[in-house]
Amino acid sequence: MAAGVLANARGEILVARRSDDVHQGGLWEFPGGKVEPGESSPQALARELEEELGIRLESARPLIRVRHDYSDARVLLDVWRVTAWHGSVHGREGQVIRWLNADAMPRLPMPRADVPVVAAVRLPDCYLITPQPAPDRGEFLAALRASVEAGVRLVALRAKSTADAELVSLAREAVAICRARGARMLINADPALLEASDADGVHLASARLMAATKRPIATGKWLAASCHDADELAQAVRIGVDFAVLSPVAATPSHPHARALGWNGFQEMVEKVNLPVFALGGMGRGDLDEAWAHGAQGIAAMRALWKADARAGAPWQSR
Repeated sequence: MAAGVLANARGEILVARRSDDVHQGGLWEFPGGKVEPGESSPQALARELEEELGIRLESARPLIRVRHDYSDARVLLDVWRVTAWHGSVHGREGQVIRWLNADAMPRLPMPRADVPVVAAVRLPDCYLITPQPAPDRGEFLAALRASVEAGVRLVALRAKSTADAELVSLAREAVAICRARGARMLINADPALLEASDADGVHLASARLMAATKRPIATGKWLAASCHDADELAQAVRIGVDFAVLSPVAATPSHPHARALGWNGFQEMVEKVNLPVFALGGMGRGDLDEAWAHGAQGIAAMRALWKADARAGAPWQSR
C-alpha cells in the first residue's frame, strides 16, 4: 500500500474516511491505495492521488514504512510526505475528506497501522540534543533560544550531571523558551520529574530504556528512547515509545571508538520496527535526504543544531 501525507498552507493534514463496506471501514486514513504489479510506490501514489483526489503529484519524499498484521490481513504501508502537487484537492470518488490539525490526529479513529504514521506526521525532521548545561544558565538558555529561533522544533534537554532540583528549575525556563517559539522539549532524565518540569515528554537513555518493564509515562506526552542496536529498538517498541534515536550512524568526535552503523546498517534495523527513528551520529541538515532515503524520520544532532554563540549563531564546539 502506498499512502501520501498532504499538508495545506495552514499545516493541516488531509485525511479521508473509508467506506463502511471495506476493510477497516468507517475509519479515517491517509489517501492512497494498493501498489499494482509493475508499479513503484511513487507511481502507485501518483495514480491513487489522481483517482481519489483529482490532483497530479509533483514531488514527494519517504516518511515511514509500517508493517502491520491485522487478524484478517497483513499490510505494508509505504507512506510518503507529498511536498508539491497540482490541482484542487477534492473527494473525486465521493469519499468524505477533512483537513485536520496534526496534533488532533491521535484522537481520530484510524486503522492501527496508521498509529506510527500519525507520530511521524507530528514530528519534525530535526531533533536537537542539547549539550550538558554550562554553569552559566543564562548562556545556555540564550543558546537554546537561538537554536529554536533558527528553526529547531524538537529538543531533548540532556543534563545528566545536573541535580534533580536544578534540572527541574532549568527545564521550566527552557520549556517556556521552546513553547513561545512553537517547539517541544523533552527531558532526558527520570520520568518522575516530568510533571514538575512541565516538559512535553521524556527521552529515555538506553540504560533506563532497558530497565523499563512498561511505558513509564502516560500517553499524551511524548516518550523517546536512545537505541544503539536491534535489541534496544525492540525494547522501545515493547514498552510503547513514540519515537527513537538510533546511533551512531557515522563516527563522531564524542564517541570515537563506537562502531558506526552506516546507512545500510541503520536501514536494516529501522525496517524491523514500526516507529519513527531519528539518525544520530555525525549528522547535520545536509544529511536529511540520505536519512529519508534510508528510512529515518530525520536527523538528531548536537553540534549541527546547537547555537552556542547566540549573537553570532556559531555551532557549539566541545571543550
